[in-house]
Amino acid sequence: MTTPADEDRSPTPAGGLTKKQGIAGAIFALIAIALAFVVPTVEIAWVSAILLLTIYLFAFEIVGVDVAAASVMVLLGLTSLLAPLMGLEQGLVDTQHLFDGFSSNAVISIIAVMIIGAGLDKTGIMSKVASLILKIGGTTEARIIPIISGTVGIISSFMQNVGAAALFLPVVSRISARAGLPLSRLLMPMGFCAILGGTVTMVGSSPLILLNDLILTSNQTLPPDQQMETWGLFSVTPVGLALVATGILYFVLAGRFVLPTTKTEGTTGTDSMEYLKKTYGVQYCMKEMWIPKDSPLVGKMLNDVETESRIRVVAMVRGPNDLAIGPNGVARDVRFEPHSAIGVVAKPEHCKAFAEQYGLEVREEFDAFGDALSPTKAGIAEVVIPPGSSLIGKSARDVWMRKRYGLSMVGLHRAGKTFHEGEGIRDLPLQAGDVIVGHVTWAALARLEKDRDFVVVTTEYPHEELRPHKLGAAGFFFAVALGLVLFTDLRLSVALLTGAMGMVLSRVLTMEEAYEAVSWKTVFLLASLIPLGLAVETSGTAKWIAEVVVSMVGDASPWIIQGAIAALATFFTLVMSNVGATVLLVPLAINIALQVGADPAVYALTVAIATSNSFLIPTHQVNALIMGPGGYRVPDFMRAGGIMTVLFLVVMMLMMNLVF
Repeated sequence: MTTPADEDRSPTPAGGLTKKQGIAGAIFALIAIALAFVVPTVEIAWVSAILLLTIYLFAFEIVGVDVAAASVMVLLGLTSLLAPLMGLEQGLVDTQHLFDGFSSNAVISIIAVMIIGAGLDKTGIMSKVASLILKIGGTTEARIIPIISGTVGIISSFMQNVGAAALFLPVVSRISARAGLPLSRLLMPMGFCAILGGTVTMVGSSPLILLNDLILTSNQTLPPDQQMETWGLFSVTPVGLALVATGILYFVLAGRFVLPTTKTEGTTGTDSMEYLKKTYGVQYCMKEMWIPKDSPLVGKMLNDVETESRIRVVAMVRGPNDLAIGPNGVARDVRFEPHSAIGVVAKPEHCKAFAEQYGLEVREEFDAFGDALSPTKAGIAEVVIPPGSSLIGKSARDVWMRKRYGLSMVGLHRAGKTFHEGEGIRDLPLQAGDVIVGHVTWAALARLEKDRDFVVVTTEYPHEELRPHKLGAAGFFFAVALGLVLFTDLRLSVALLTGAMGMVLSRVLTMEEAYEAVSWKTVFLLASLIPLGLAVETSGTAKWIAEVVVSMVGDASPWIIQGAIAALATFFTLVMSNVGATVLLVPLAINIALQVGADPAVYALTVAIATSNSFLIPTHQVNALIMGPGGYRVPDFMRAGGIMTVLFLVVMMLMMNLVF
């Protein structure tokens, strides 16, 4: 079902372009025509036009970004057929290499890390990490964002940033569900800090890994007195840490203004509660309560308390590892014990009265039940008693429904009337057509779907089959992949695919689950843009842009020239691979530094760091990864990423001049 908010966020309306999109299209077309009279070759003119078309499609969302990227890729392929009409000797991209992006190191790597992340999540380890973060950070953006972003930033300084982001994607998703925070408010800070974390060490990103090799290559053409020293592992750390800290502070202070609030898949909990409230008048709160040793509740039996207080106890913790929830969990003959925790479901006024009557400590946030009662694990569901059910004529008390089936009744709807807790619903003999509204774990609800005594109406819930017994296998293959990345020269995609296939072969994931774990929208977005980067580089467009920029600032002071190089690297990394931008610009930066009397190694490092300044559009692997789950649009990146881009350049330039 589409809401007005969803319609506002949709791309182009079915009727065609909006007035704003049409005017923008005309302006971009005029710029492309004007460039045709300025550029030195026909190839550069056409590549510039296609580059402007891509930016236009992305910025104004004429179609989805994956559709736009794939369309541009096809257009580049068609230039081989239309070359004579375009005044070209050959196509802008060789059709033999047009689809190389789908087998590129970057795309295969991102597929692999998605599978590895899904495998770790399937074991339940990510759920425990999410619980730990919630325990430390609470449920507020201002506390959760620094913890998540700081952790991911440090991790990405030693592994590929897209791997760090993919690893934490399920963690952030669970935190979003449990804290009641939109996923879009958490994913972008995490993704941006994963990119920033790549600047903390010389192995944090591909450009920094490549930099020392490029310096050694340049040294071969330089006289002895101009030879450059290579950079050490932590040479760039002060700059990188300052950038990560800037990113965290930016989102803590300005996040409320720049981060979108979008509705994504999996945010059905609130909607289902609104539906149940509207349909059955079920209005409840769920609270975690602790029983002190001197409480009059101690020693009483659940059966004697629940009906009188009009509450339902759905979970109990009576010791360090004694969690009772779901089938064979809480039963009516269990007695309350001191220093134990209970999960209570009831109307707000009944929750309050119950806690006051027995002197219970009400926790504002779940501590003991942070994971067990989270929306990803349990909730309120509708279950119908069908004709022919063996439960007809029996009451919920007769069949021990909570203990046997894990279904805690909070309402019973019959013949147009809804009965609530405290109105004897557990003593009413069940009839065909009765609708039971109850609290249940999703694992128990999945089992009820297979039970002929029930018809489960609630189908939109997390069908999650965890495999905690596979934690050892998942951890082993994750460690293998990480070890191959950090300690060998093996190609990144091969190293990560080793871990991904290990997850499948050890049955941490089935192959179908591995396919489902991959965001194919992300894959098509990245793979389709790679030919455009190739065209920008091979046609001479990138070199021409660089020469024009350098000629414009050639007589300025060294720090302005250094800033111009950083800005140029930032632009190039948005439209081509960061490795390609680094290879192209590092020799140029070294030559410029020698001409103006600056340190060539510092100018080269400026390029390698600035290629991580990729926040404006979702062309970076990390941004492409979080775009779908976060429900982001290109304008969301332009709004939040535009400010981050400027902050990156300012902080980088300040730190570079302070440190070097």
